[in-house]
Amino acid sequence: MSRLLAAAVLLAAAGYALSQGPPPPRTHTVTQKGELTLRPANQRPPAENRVSIEVQGDHRVLTANGIPAHAVGQFPGRGNPNRITEQRHRVRLPLEPQVNETPTPFRHTFGYALNGVPFEPGAGEFFATDRRWQYEPLSGAINLGIDMSHAHVQPTGKYHYHGLPTGLLETIDLKAGAHSPLVGWAGDGFPIYALYGHADPDDAASEVTTLRSSYRLKPGNRPGGTAPGGVHDGTFVNDYEFAAGSGDLDECNGRVCVTPDFPDGTYAYFLTEEWPVISRMWRGTPSEDMSEGGGMRGGPGTRGGPPGRFPPPRRRPR
Repeated sequence: MSRLLAAAVLLAAAGYALSQGPPPPRTHTVTQKGELTLRPANQRPPAENRVSIEVQGDHRVLTANGIPAHAVGQFPGRGNPNRITEQRHRVRLPLEPQVNETPTPFRHTFGYALNGVPFEPGAGEFFATDRRWQYEPLSGAINLGIDMSHAHVQPTGKYHYHGLPTGLLETIDLKAGAHSPLVGWAGDGFPIYALYGHADPDDAASEVTTLRSSYRLKPGNRPGGTAPGGVHDGTFVNDYEFAAGSGDLDECNGRVCVTPDFPDGTYAYFLTEEWPVISRMWRGTPSEDMSEGGGMRGGPGTRGGPPGRFPPPRRRPR
């Protein structure tokens, strides 16, 4: 075969592979949590951080190269063979989002941090004989090569957060006793904060406290059979259930409240120390751009209970 023909065959094969979309999810048989070992963040990113967030008409438009300004782990490396590369993120988010009565689940991108790095809490890892059981990436059951900012890299080179973006939080003056600064924007246009909010969601003069998720581990054992067996220990997303009133936040890990950016109130998401850390559902209607970037895909979701009723935001997000 000539070099020219061989090259043509390779290009055709590559085109076919790309047309088939992303590689299929990986499957495993592990049924118990492991120890989550975070990769030291001691490497400079491969390029300078570039991000722009500006209001254009009825949208807040985020454009970014997906490269953080903070140090990252060594990639490629054990558990993650992928190299960080610049991306072309551009999403238009609603400037006046509305709270919906029923949450919308998603499969990939929940939103974007202020540095332009996407929040993607789930992972493409499933139980071998029942793919309704998705592995929780922070459980340590599967080594995904996650760094100290709870992030790693997709085969496309996209660096993304699975949990608390530690490197970013260290740069925005997040501290106990003070309300969280803005951390990012969700795919439905609502703001994202981290950990700390007012004890009384309607009173900016109330003390600041660490906000708690309202999810908990299910009691008892998993069903077994083709599904995994063993106790509900957090290995799988399905090990958790929503228990209304057990914490400070709703099933989308958010609430209607006042914040320093919205003194008249808004719906806001909060990153938490407990599961789910990053919301697994949108409270509002996601931007159409989120479906293009792998945001809204349906998926199994993690609805733990019936959706509650929420008043509309009392001030439009800026």
